[in-house]
Amino acid sequence: MRPRELLVGQRTRVWIASAESTVPELVHETSDLLLEAPNWSADGAHLLLNGDGRLWRLDLAQKSAGLVEIPLHGVPPINNDHVLAPDGRHVFLSGMDGHLYRAPSAGGTGTRLTGDDGLLHFLHGVSPDGKTLAYVAIPRDTAGARGQLALMPAQGGPSRLVDTGAGHVDGPEYSPDGAWIHLNTEAFASVLGHAQLARLPAAGGPLERVVASDTVDWFPHLSPDGRFATYVAFPSGTLGHPENVDVDVHLVATEAWEKPLRTFRVFGGQGTLNVNSWAPDSRRFAFVSYPMTGH
Repeated sequence: MRPRELLVGQRTRVWIASAESTVPELVHETSDLLLEAPNWSADGAHLLLNGDGRLWRLDLAQKSAGLVEIPLHGVPPINNDHVLAPDGRHVFLSGMDGHLYRAPSAGGTGTRLTGDDGLLHFLHGVSPDGKTLAYVAIPRDTAGARGQLALMPAQGGPSRLVDTGAGHVDGPEYSPDGAWIHLNTEAFASVLGHAQLARLPAAGGPLERVVASDTVDWFPHLSPDGRFATYVAFPSGTLGHPENVDVDVHLVATEAWEKPLRTFRVFGGQGTLNVNSWAPDSRRFAFVSYPMTGH
């Protein structure tokens, strides 16, 4: 698997949006590098994004500084499934070799966390106490295999698969209080690929659908204070979470998932909002678009 690249005439745009404004702020644009999946640093000073299999820091206070690569040693090229540890000093990463890694968020030597268990591992969540990782497990070399929710110790160790019923699941992420795991699932679908947003108790229990829609909904992300959430909605009939399509980035109050407070239409999909991109103050979040010339 190779890192994604920009198409001819395509650009990366990194945006910051909020519930207070209908117009997002463009904080970075480049035609040189396809960037994906922003995480917001614990101190609110910068974003972490992946691009070309590497991890990058985007300083928000001094935008003229541009992107700075975060050097990672002992870590293979990474994909867009990366999550900061609650302490902000470490980052958990998904390598393109299908394994999970832990490394200093400022750069340094990484450690592989997953064993050779016959699975591909795609990270999405870490518990608020920093002790448990939630990821998607997919059997290697098995075409069409569905993703399953799995939990493992953040320091490495044996994983546990969690029963979420039939259908592919993705994007598992802990709520800020650690009580729930939110994800997207096909468990409620009567049509192949119709992912919807749901949650289940972190301690174990049945899935609960949080919103029913005609769109294909992926990657729910709760704000640190638990009041808001974002997710990306693909057109009805979409299979998976493809790149280079028109999608809606929805901002909702968690008390009313069915009524978006803000909707931002972008050309993107894959890479736009794969991981939690909320600022520590719960007022802002980041996302990425990939416009083409004339789009």
